[in-house]
Amino acid sequence: MKTDLKKELDSYRAAAGVFRFLDIPPLHYLMIDGSGDPNTSPAYRDAVATLFAMAYRLKFLSKRELERDYVVMPLEALWSSADMASFTSARDKTRWDWTALMLVPEWIMPEHVTRVRDDLDDDDAPARGILRLQTLDEGTCVQTLHVGSYDDEGPVLRRMHEEVIPGRGMTMTGRHHEIYLNDPRRTEPAKLKTILRQPVTGASAGGAD
Repeated sequence: MKTDLKKELDSYRAAAGVFRFLDIPPLHYLMIDGSGDPNTSPAYRDAVATLFAMAYRLKFLSKRELERDYVVMPLEALWSSADMASFTSARDKTRWDWTALMLVPEWIMPEHVTRVRDDLDDDDAPARGILRLQTLDEGTCVQTLHVGSYDDEGPVLRRMHEEVIPGRGMTMTGRHHEIYLNDPRRTEPAKLKTILRQPVTGASAGGAD
């Protein structure tokens, strides 16, 4: 059977207009760090290409050698900035720091990543030298689904940051997290689906606003 973590993990479920609070377990990701506007940064483009090349090679290795097949997960990214207004009102992407990442199953080990990375060349995986396998433990988070262009996320994030989170007596912690459920090369901007997630502290998870 083929494992599909999008269907198995509750953290990959979200609905537009609903801000849901949940506890997310530690998960294992391929990660690459960078900074700058993702629309114009060669580093971001190289990171995305490298993650997909690594993810598919790891899938084939897992199926062939471990006899465990799985669906390659969508691209994700962690975002941060010294000024959170750069995400909401200003939307100044040049001031963003990012980590591009892709979830892999828990049975993918560091030695598998090292083997695949060493087998790839710089044309297929230009950022392979700075790729790592790391566990991300976000804990309690609030998340919602945004439908539409990435550039139209600002109002949703303002509501999350300024109304929903304070309304629960919580504060933001950790980095803003986005999960891109569509391929933007094949999807109209108005139909893009993105899970917007923010780790929080100060209250227990559960429920929605």
